[in-house]
Amino acid sequence: MTDTDLCFTSAVELRSLIATKQLSPVELMDAVLARAEALQPTLNVICTSTFDAARDAAKASAERVARGEPLGPLEGLPVTIKDLTMTKGVRTMAGSWVYAERVPQEDAPLVERLRDAGAISIGKTTVPEAGWIGCGDSPLTGSTHNPWRHGFNAGGSSSGAAACAAAGIGPLHQGSDGAGSIRMPAAFCGIYGLKPSFGRVPIAPMSNNEFNSHAGPMTRTVADAALMLGAMAGPDDRDFTSLEGAPADYLAELDKPIAGLRVAFSPDLGYLPVDAEVAEPVLHAVEAFRELGCEVEQVGALWDDPIDTERCYWSTSMAGNMGPYVDTFGERMDPGLLACIEDGRRYSAVDLVQHRQKRLDFARTVQDVFRRYDLLLTPSLSVAAFPVGRIIPEHWPQHDWDWLRWAGFSYPFNQGWVPAASCPCGFTADGRPVGLQIVAGRFQDLRVLQASRAFEEARPWAAHRPPV
Repeated sequence: MTDTDLCFTSAVELRSLIATKQLSPVELMDAVLARAEALQPTLNVICTSTFDAARDAAKASAERVARGEPLGPLEGLPVTIKDLTMTKGVRTMAGSWVYAERVPQEDAPLVERLRDAGAISIGKTTVPEAGWIGCGDSPLTGSTHNPWRHGFNAGGSSSGAAACAAAGIGPLHQGSDGAGSIRMPAAFCGIYGLKPSFGRVPIAPMSNNEFNSHAGPMTRTVADAALMLGAMAGPDDRDFTSLEGAPADYLAELDKPIAGLRVAFSPDLGYLPVDAEVAEPVLHAVEAFRELGCEVEQVGALWDDPIDTERCYWSTSMAGNMGPYVDTFGERMDPGLLACIEDGRRYSAVDLVQHRQKRLDFARTVQDVFRRYDLLLTPSLSVAAFPVGRIIPEHWPQHDWDWLRWAGFSYPFNQGWVPAASCPCGFTADGRPVGLQIVAGRFQDLRVLQASRAFEEARPWAAHRPPV
């Protein structure tokens, strides 16, 4: 096996090779770090590296394997951590000059759990400033490029995580998703990204954005996501919204057949424009579910467009969280973020409370869909990747900050707290990836994983590698 092949090998296979002493964690780490160092100048995916610490941890892991000690489920596997996630002793800059020198004093719960499971962090992955946008441009760390086409967007805000996964810089990558920030870059970069049910993976410090943020895995295969989610999930007192009880054994139950499931397919949710180059591969992908024995029904509008509430939440959150820094850092902040902050300041507390009620009503409407259907299929996004430096594709209506419309398939499921995944389902004519979104009812994370796995086997994608 070449070093490149090793870097594209799944975590599930790698852990078996390590456990049976066919592969040393040191050999694996050397290959992944060499690839990371080679591709960083082209892709710009890791903003703070921890390569030396990772090499030391790989040596310690190799010694545990040699001694025959009990091994963690992620023993010796490289992982990346998103730069919005707190890491003890390692800079967490959030892509902003505001936090350029921030070094947290403790790890987020998911970081602790990944380490306790044996995973080894190689560094922090790039994000747009404060995660404010679905693109990968930061005034502090620069632009992250799509491995499938240089000069094009990798998506956001889990930009570096998605690009690392697509480019074979290790098998496991942590993302977070407040309005699509796992699924958008997963779709743009042609990987698998899962936003679990709200609270499934604890977030601490808790994100102050109206209880919309979810943390989850970003990988090349569904099995790897199942493995990683099992390590991250579970309750934690530092996040009072975290779900009680141990997570399911997602990996062990992954291959349950999905024949007979009631599946709704909405090509546009009744109100969203979709580029033809995206709509066609998605429509073809839906046929796989019929072939798998599901009862597929095409549906139109399932609810009213929630974008006004999302705009309120998004801009007021940015105004409240980042607005206080404008006087000091405004000249070094993203101009689009500044426009978003200014827009957020026009809302009153009464406006926010009224939108909160709309959100609660909307969440119930989303959850009611899954009383009638087991799954909902949609495009992951209305568009494929577009050039870096833009926040909206050139052929779409322009705005100084409001990018939300092209991501309109994402944020309804943040507001509804339900699990949703983006699966690679094809390419545009010029080779940009397209994503299919698979959604299920709240707490049905395993169902989303099982449906994703069945689709992956029916329409394999992991063998496709970008030209980097």
